[in-house]
Amino acid sequence: MKAIIPVAGVGTRLRPHTFSRPKVLLNVAGKPIIGHIMDKLIASGIDEAIVIVGYLGDMIETYLRDNYDIRFTFVNQEERLGLAHAIWMCKPHVIEGEPVFIILGDTIFDVELSGILNSSTSTLGVREVDDPSRFGIAITGNGKIVRLVEKPSEPVGNLAIVGLYYIKNSATLFSCIDRLINENIKTKGEYQLTDALQMMLENGEPLTTFPVNNWYDCGKPETLLSTNEILLKDHSSGSTLPGCIINEPVFVAKNAKINNAIIGPNTTIGEDAVIEDAIIKNSIIGNGSKVQHVSLNNSIIGNNADLSGDPHEANIGDFSEIKLR
Repeated sequence: MKAIIPVAGVGTRLRPHTFSRPKVLLNVAGKPIIGHIMDKLIASGIDEAIVIVGYLGDMIETYLRDNYDIRFTFVNQEERLGLAHAIWMCKPHVIEGEPVFIILGDTIFDVELSGILNSSTSTLGVREVDDPSRFGIAITGNGKIVRLVEKPSEPVGNLAIVGLYYIKNSATLFSCIDRLINENIKTKGEYQLTDALQMMLENGEPLTTFPVNNWYDCGKPETLLSTNEILLKDHSSGSTLPGCIINEPVFVAKNAKINNAIIGPNTTIGEDAVIEDAIIKNSIIGNGSKVQHVSLNNSIIGNNADLSGDPHEANIGDFSEIKLR
């Protein structure tokens, strides 16, 4: 089975961290976001992935090739014209009509996919949300989707499409995206995948839904931290460190150096990090960073940063150096 994974976004809401690192490589519970996604896909039988890259795409390609032994094809989306456009760029790499599984690269999920990847019809992952205006919305009846609306300005329902799409006949999808692009049909200034799926419905292609109850947003600092907290329940490293207090759940990389510190709960410490005389909870500390003489809560420290001083809350990017007096 072949997966299509769009990861070309800039991740502006996660700056300053995404100035030097693509969003999908940010660490959550001891692993980059896309690492959690790949583990789930491969366990479900995915053996090939088309990855749509753009901003800092070489870093994503290096990480995936170094850590996963499946076939990768990388497609560079120079102009970000919408999700449908990103998927359309993969057309030359998909055998006509073969099924594909599309997953957004910042969608960490906990769903059993084996049955979904063998579905007899195309099916979309959905869940109820409080703010439907942020999502594509599925309107259902008699167990099937009857209409799809992209980011509705008026209330039409609250069953959101959350970034998981199994397309049984990819030729039909690509045909609908061809029409979007050829006729320049855009919603909110972009070629929307939801609009292409609506065309599939109008052409008689049945679409169903499957529930995604455990779906974790990594798009903003506060949601990245909340996702870190949730995932640590299953990814805690169970560390015991002399002279330190560890309040589980935490993930501490094996080669991190920690001295005279209180770590956790809900804290991730990256590779080669140095933590001394510090209290850190509900936070993510990046690879190679040094944190000394501070108390941190609800903080994200990028890679190779140097932070020292008195207790504060911080959100600083990669290669920063800040001294709090």
